[in-house]
Amino acid sequence: MQKLYSKITGEGKPLLILHGFLGMSDNWNTLGNQYAENGFEVHLIDQRNHGRSFHSDNFSYELLAEDLYRYCQNHRLEKISIIGHSMGGKTAMLFAVTYPEMVDKLIVADIAPKYYPVHHQTILNGLLSVDFNVTKSRKEADEQLERYIPEPGVRQFLLKNIYRKEKDQLAFRFNLTALNDHIEEIGKALPDDSVFDGETLFVKGGRSEYITPADEPAIRKHFPKASISEIPKAGHWLQAENPKMFFEITSGFLKC
Repeated sequence: MQKLYSKITGEGKPLLILHGFLGMSDNWNTLGNQYAENGFEVHLIDQRNHGRSFHSDNFSYELLAEDLYRYCQNHRLEKISIIGHSMGGKTAMLFAVTYPEMVDKLIVADIAPKYYPVHHQTILNGLLSVDFNVTKSRKEADEQLERYIPEPGVRQFLLKNIYRKEKDQLAFRFNLTALNDHIEEIGKALPDDSVFDGETLFVKGGRSEYITPADEPAIRKHFPKASISEIPKAGHWLQAENPKMFFEITSGFLKC
């Protein structure tokens, strides 16, 4: 059976952290250490087709939630709290409504339970244009991606996924082919009749449009005990743009 890669640090209540689309557990190292210092056993997890976890031709939120369930079984975790950002938030929401008895507290970062149209195709096209038979350095990869992705911060986020597969061969850690083939899955909504009645916090970026006031009724339909906090002047990557406020809000919720 294929297992998810994770980094575990700290002691205390289990806190599982799920990265977003094209991200990986490394993105959460600093915050993960802070939660660990605050009394949690932190599990930074690479979801399938991302980071150091296994590659698979199959990809859906049902599979991601099942992967997480098996991870909990393998690590003998009976009651967990979860932080999920973007795609990881969708996984966390589906896990919570599917296995509510296993979830103590749920934190969803800048994603709603609604359907999102495909909007990553330009980024995927840029990544698909990188030929590692020709491209031999991160600098060359950055120059190629710049033709598609003008934002330096987004490119740097993506370039973190490059590693040396062999002595003279670079590669992306994520399974680009499978993610591109299943891109429609990324925006899927939570099943309409699903409900998690536990403690839930949604954290949204003040400059992000992923969670709008119009989404709040649906959030509270699926998560009746949900509260919603905003981090001003932060966009979709709110935990990276204002990690101090993100940590204060989320650790306060987890501790109460």
